[in-house]
Amino acid sequence: MENKSGITAHSGTLDDPQEYAIRPQSHSAQGEEHPKKPWWYSIREPGSALQIVSAAVVAIAIGLAVSSTVDDIPYAAPTLIEIFGALWLRALRAAVLPMIVTSMILAVQRLRELSNGGHILARWTISYYVLTTLLAIVHSIILTSLVWRRLMTQASSESLNVAEEDEETFAEREETNIPDVVVQMFESLVPLNIVDALATDSLLAVLVTAVVVGYMIDRERSYILKAVEEIETIIMKVIMILIKLAPIGVFFLILPNMFRLDIRDIGQNLGVLIGGALCNLAIHLFIVLPALYFIITRRMPYTFWLRCSPSWTTAWGTASSAATLPLSLRVVRQNGVSNTVSRFTVPLGCLVNMDGTAIYFPLCVVFLAETQGHSLSPTDYVIICLLSTLSSIGTTPIPSSSLVLTVMIAGSVDVEITGMYAVIIAIDWFIDRFRTMTNVSGDLYAAVIIEKLSGFHDEDEEDRAMDREVV
Repeated sequence: MENKSGITAHSGTLDDPQEYAIRPQSHSAQGEEHPKKPWWYSIREPGSALQIVSAAVVAIAIGLAVSSTVDDIPYAAPTLIEIFGALWLRALRAAVLPMIVTSMILAVQRLRELSNGGHILARWTISYYVLTTLLAIVHSIILTSLVWRRLMTQASSESLNVAEEDEETFAEREETNIPDVVVQMFESLVPLNIVDALATDSLLAVLVTAVVVGYMIDRERSYILKAVEEIETIIMKVIMILIKLAPIGVFFLILPNMFRLDIRDIGQNLGVLIGGALCNLAIHLFIVLPALYFIITRRMPYTFWLRCSPSWTTAWGTASSAATLPLSLRVVRQNGVSNTVSRFTVPLGCLVNMDGTAIYFPLCVVFLAETQGHSLSPTDYVIICLLSTLSSIGTTPIPSSSLVLTVMIAGSVDVEITGMYAVIIAIDWFIDRFRTMTNVSGDLYAAVIIEKLSGFHDEDEEDRAMDREVV
């Protein structure tokens, strides 16, 4: 809403609290020229992109140096080093659930105020997420069947044997069938107990509940809405503190995991699995998504992606889309995406837009098939495509949540679960970081693209220009 003086009215904004201190100053000093700060200046800012990237690079360098030179790293070393990173991640995830609830309630309230824009935004959001997921799966299947499959070799009978301690776990996961997954996916939309859904982090059920509550609230007479706005303000203050601690948290999350990486144990099949996964993810991240971004918005995609580096760097360090959600919302707002669009598209994308996970499913199934000499037919690839789409939507945004669904997809095309599944489990923690970075990057691109496609804006151009100037 805009009053006669040309000032945009915001209700329950999700911006950085510091932004409000900057915006009035921009009005009063529009004609003044501010000295341009050097590129390295942001390294002094707590939680800046350069700090997070530097922390990740240092952790990787130290971890690789230690793991390649020390033969036997004590179990206590990575366990104790990880304590601070684990505490930071737990605190960040604790803030995610109330933030999803408040963001969706306020976003739905804003959509209700529109005469015809709400359904357009929802339609474009869902259509775009389904489209990118299908694109991710299709190019992954094409590359896997034409390139990576030919580089895999049949494993020895010893490698295919399942260890006794893993037999029970593998058997439980094989019991998961397609109808059960479809039923569970739809049941996850409606909570049986709202309190239990909040307590168990059932994010999809919480999101749907928040949408219903947001639609039912009467803005003019509701005290609940005022409470929601106040809670959101408190949550954002907590998140701002955690963001300033992000470089330290990312460092202590990456370093102990690099200690566990033994480069000397990578054989041909495992090397193809890792290389194929990283290549497929890179094609989607650096070619497919940027191409869509440029075609629709006519802007430089890589410049935008680099400006959002705090988000996808944290995604790589935490391996959790949910934990990265506060940062994702912050960076898209700083890059000029309207408040309502960012509130609606980014939390929803965190839960259903799992392009990285969708890319990895076909490669894992083909890996299991080729290592036991099982050739997949074109029909099998179609089944894999459909099930990967459903499974990626139903995957929870927490680390390594796709392992159970991999077994279900493999069983649907008669691929037996052998000892090579243990290989997938062993390196999943590493690949999962790149999958999460791809998922989060897809949400960031989606916010700008969907805003352009829907034509939805809830701020005037002056305010949006000031947002970009602040960044």
